This record gives sequence, structure tokens and C-alpha cells, in this order.
Amino acid sequence: MRHGDKINNLGRKKAHREALLSNLASQLIVHKRIVTTLAKAKALRTYIEPLITKTKKGDNKESISHQHRVVFSYLQDKSATKELFTVVAPKVLSRPGGYTRIIKLGIRPGDNAEKALIELVDFNEIYTKGATKPAEAAKKTRRSGGAKKKATTEETATTEASAETSSEETKTNE
Repeated sequence: MRHGDKINNLGRKKAHREALLSNLASQLIVHKRIVTTLAKAKALRTYIEPLITKTKKGDNKESISHQHRVVFSYLQDKSATKELFTVVAPKVLSRPGGYTRIIKLGIRPGDNAEKALIELVDFNEIYTKGATKPAEAAKKTRRSGGAKKKATTEETATTEASAETSSEETKTNE
């Protein structure tokens, strides 16, 4: 029984499952979208999203090279790791998560398995046609609305100044 077991074993032993997910992840990084079964796509999403998040955790050179080694230990593919850090990481820098999209494609005629397309969200030109170039990641602070308060105080100061000038103009006209 697998009560409370959250991992989908995909009908494979641990080593075979890790090799499968590693190969699927490498192909997804290289081709930006792949077609597979729905169960494999859902398992791949939980496998690759933490790897993409690791590409954003580079403050200094040592940290970046460490993340390279960690990601390479999962993917076992040098070209896919390089592509992930050089091409994919800059595009997903401002995205807080949800780097993949799964689209159901129906059933496969041979064995009636549900097919799905899994793709990297930022590389779909159809959905991101109107989107602009991604900005830098927003700096997270514990303060709430410091910049907003500053902007609103400036706006109120300018409106008060314009109100004073308009009241002076009405006095001179009278």
C-alpha cells in the first residue's frame, strides 16, 4: 500500500526513475517543450522547478559555481546545465515560480495513455507576444510600501502647491 506516499513511482525502480526524469529535464531545457504522458509531465514539473530556482541563487562567483555543480548532479548533462544557466535563467529571473506549463493533448491511440505537452512558460511566443523584456528581480524588503508612501507624499505636495497657486490667482482676479 502507498497510503500518504506523495511521489509517483511511474512503475520504475528508483535509479530508473531518476534517469528518466534527468533525461526528460535535459530535453525540456534544450527544446523548451516536450510531449510525454501526463503522469511523467507532472513528475517532471516537481523535478525541474527546484532546479530552475537554483539558477537564480547566485550572489557571488562561488555561489554560482556551487549551484552549477548541484544542478549538474541532477541533470548529468553539461550542455543542458549550461543552457539552463545562460539562456533560461535570465528569462525567469523576475518570475517567482511556476516556470512550466502542462497542456493536456488527449489520448495516445496505441495504449490509451493521456498525453501532455510540458513547456517552459517564458519561451512560448504565442502567450508572451505582448510581454516586454523581463526586469530584474524585485528586491524583497520587510517594510510595507516605503516607496509607495514616498510617491504619495510627493503627489500630495504637488497638488497642495497647485491648489495654493490657483487660490492666489483667484484672489488676484477678484
